[in-house]
Amino acid sequence: MGLKLIIFLHIIAATIWTGGHLILSLVYLPKALKLNDFSIIESFESKYERIGIPSLIILIITGIYITTVYAPRLFDFNDHYTKHITIKLGLLLCTIALAIHARFFLIPKKKLKPLAYHIIIVTILSVFFVFVGFSARSGGLL
Repeated sequence: MGLKLIIFLHIIAATIWTGGHLILSLVYLPKALKLNDFSIIESFESKYERIGIPSLIILIITGIYITTVYAPRLFDFNDHYTKHITIKLGLLLCTIALAIHARFFLIPKKKLKPLAYHIIIVTILSVFFVFVGFSARSGGLL
């Protein structure tokens, strides 16, 4: 029961994280680019971060726990789950690097077009996170 609850929380957090980025990329970003209005992104981010950042933290915590259950030997690449978890760790590192770069270099200078690339890449990464998680649970699509 405990593991199932952790997986459920992980899925809910992934839904919030990925869904938020899809909404940002497909609804708010095109409008901001069309109007060349950085405040549209800022407005969305200020609202979304209240649930987006906690969902990312929940994803990381539950992901670590799930890793200890399904892939206790993290570097055993013969294991199905370890391959998927390694991919997810790589995606997480890319996401964190992009977030740090955006937060410290793009957002303070209100650089909309470079930030748009970051938003699109993070959205693609978040969808790929979901795909890799699905692949791990469904027997392996990768």
